This record gives sequence, C-alpha cells and structure tokens, in this order.
Amino acid sequence: MSGSYPNRIKQLPLYDGRFDAYKLEAKGSDVLFASYPAGTTIPAHVHETDNYGVITKGELVLTMNGVVQRFGVGDWYHVPAYTEHAASFEQDTDEIEFWFNSDGKE
Repeated sequence: MSGSYPNRIKQLPLYDGRFDAYKLEAKGSDVLFASYPAGTTIPAHVHETDNYGVITKGELVLTMNGVVQRFGVGDWYHVPAYTEHAASFEQDTDEIEFWFNSDGKE
C-alpha cells in the first residue's frame, strides 16, 4: 500500500473498503491512515459515522451540500453523519481520518 506513514502505522491492519488505509480501532471510533492515488474519485454517498480528517500530503476535493471545497496539507475537514458527499483527489494524497460512531454505540 502507498502512503508516507511510519513503519509502526504500516503494521496496523488494512481497512477493507473503497480506498487504501491502515485502521486503528478505538472505543467508539475508528482511525484510518488513508492513501488515495491521483485520479481517485469516490462517488456521492452517506455513512452513519461523524467524520473528521486532516490532510498530511496532497489535497482533498470534497463536495458536500452542493459546495466544492479543497483541503490541503494541515487542513481539517468535517463530514457530519448521514450527509451526502463525494470526494476526488487530483494528486497523491494521504490523510488521517477519524470516524466517530454517531449512534452512541461503541
């Protein structure tokens, strides 16, 4: 898997989903160390988690509520649970994503 992460992070289990990530399980949330190759697009979707993320390399183009925003290195973003959104990556991008359970379950 690609991504500029320390070896300790690369020893975490792989996330089984639409993109490449190392997954750190935490009580009430998951932490993903995700990598997106240039040209990756994720179509509009929703999920049950309240997501926050920080870009560590590259750039995220996030479309949410009809608004397109760009997030670069050091920028934080938030996607509330059950909010339709889409993402694209014009360059190789790494980010740390925090997926918090929104239903109160752990």
